[in-house]
Amino acid sequence: MAVMRPVWRFLALLALCFLAAVPAAQAHEIRPAYLQVREIGPDSYDVLWKVPRTDDTVLDIAPRFGPGFTLKETDDGALIEGFVVFHYHLDGEGPLPGSTLTIDGLGNSAIDVLAEIELRDGSRFSYLLQPTKASVEIDTEPSFWTVVRSYLVLGVEHILLGFDHLLFVFALILITSGAMRIVKTITAFTVAHSITLSVAALGYVDVPGPPVEATIALSIAFLALELLRKVEGKPTLTSRKPWLVAFIFGLLHGLGFAGALARIGLPQSAIPLALASFNVGVELGQLAFVAVVLVALRLVALRPQWPVQARRLAPYAIGSISMFWVFERLGSFA
Repeated sequence: MAVMRPVWRFLALLALCFLAAVPAAQAHEIRPAYLQVREIGPDSYDVLWKVPRTDDTVLDIAPRFGPGFTLKETDDGALIEGFVVFHYHLDGEGPLPGSTLTIDGLGNSAIDVLAEIELRDGSRFSYLLQPTKASVEIDTEPSFWTVVRSYLVLGVEHILLGFDHLLFVFALILITSGAMRIVKTITAFTVAHSITLSVAALGYVDVPGPPVEATIALSIAFLALELLRKVEGKPTLTSRKPWLVAFIFGLLHGLGFAGALARIGLPQSAIPLALASFNVGVELGQLAFVAVVLVALRLVALRPQWPVQARRLAPYAIGSISMFWVFERLGSFA
């Protein structure tokens, strides 16, 4: 019995970690702030500034341009779902390229800022500013790597903050036996959500977000039930063909990724590049999570000979969290 104590501790700690994250685990809550700067005349720009908000709080962050630039608000902020939108006019004594953009207050926040700059000659620039890097020098020439780096980071952040996706992947790993079957199952999930992410982000499919989010939560509850049946020695579809279940639900999860990407936005001059970079970032984050879970399971030597009570803990915890999300998301339909 003493040998089983590390297993109990590991599973209990894992369950508590997920339960502690539940209050903050709104699906796909990557919502960065968004800054759009569009040149309308010589050294004259329209500026749109979109800041995330909760019901009663707006983040105290604001864009600041380098010396020689004057930023004036042109109208009052407008409220849209999850954001406050401000409009400004920016005048400069010289060109914007080569100057510095800073987001005041960003270092005291926990979000990113995606900045898009469009010049009259067609040049477009994309930057990702973060709490640890709140300033950027605007390039004099568009950079391929700026778009790649920005959306790659956003993709990694999205999957690592997407607790529902991580919980789904975790349940898949627990229910799948054998290293090769796990690889095939995760690959099927990856292929499926890459398909729907791409077609939805490109505008070929448009599905309302709330039903997608609620159904994603239900998919996790389904896996929890399948895992419980496996623990009790009952055959299940998922344990027999995990890759098939992963592929089917992966199509659904891809729509969730697309909803998050729609809130972020894609640079119009580099949509394929930004989409591909975001997708690669999602996969890198997912692979990192899978690797951590597999190593953790190996370290605690989890085996099918656990006591039934210990093996029931994971499906019960996963099922409880997923059903919490289901009811929470159904409530958002109103």
